[in-house]
Amino acid sequence: MRIKILGCSGGVGPGLRTTSLLIDDELLIDAGTGVGDLALSQMRRIRHVVLTHSHLDHVCGLAFMADNLFDLIDEPITVHASETTLQVVQEHIFNWKIWPDFSKLPTPKNPLLRWQTMPVNTPLDVGNGRSVLSFDVLHTVPGVGVAVQCKTGIFAFSGDTYATDLLWDALNALPRLDMLMIEIAFPDEQGELAETSRHFTPSLLGRELAKLRHKPQLLLTHHKPGTEGLIQRECTEALAGWDYHHLEAGEIFML
Repeated sequence: MRIKILGCSGGVGPGLRTTSLLIDDELLIDAGTGVGDLALSQMRRIRHVVLTHSHLDHVCGLAFMADNLFDLIDEPITVHASETTLQVVQEHIFNWKIWPDFSKLPTPKNPLLRWQTMPVNTPLDVGNGRSVLSFDVLHTVPGVGVAVQCKTGIFAFSGDTYATDLLWDALNALPRLDMLMIEIAFPDEQGELAETSRHFTPSLLGRELAKLRHKPQLLLTHHKPGTEGLIQRECTEALAGWDYHHLEAGEIFML
């Protein structure tokens, strides 16, 4: 499994791209602004998009990618998400007012995008020996994390979440866990804001990790712009004993 980090920031700015992961050049996990760094030839290879939740920093790239690919692909891209997330994306983005409805273009019988509800805790076959399992997490809107399994291992992404046993129960139920991409949006001094917005801080994640029976490499994501240095310093103590890495856009991981 080849995992390319297209975007991993909690905001935008020079060199900063919001959440999007490209797996084996065919599977897109979330569609933040990182999608914009893909060439047309790379976009044309994507067959499946999985959305963890409906927030703009995780879905906006889908609108521009669809526009770029108009008349360039022969089969629709399947967009997988919860029923709630799909409803929000259709009603508030692909609604002919904010953006064209590419599930009806070029024609309703031959659309560019195809919506497919993704039930939680039910493996989804996305081809080439890969499956995606989604599980509920705790955020300000309904959201999921995902575990991508192939014959060489399992990679999981928490999505945007706060402390919840839903996350750890789902991860502990996996037969193995090699890499876990998990968010830390705010430093400890902004703990109240983190709780309100349902995001992790270093100390909170450090305490919650005691519930995880696996010992994966941690790939830390979603730091808010301007807080990166402080979060990194706080992780030195909060995540002592863990193999962790602060992500940057463009990095590639093999599993």
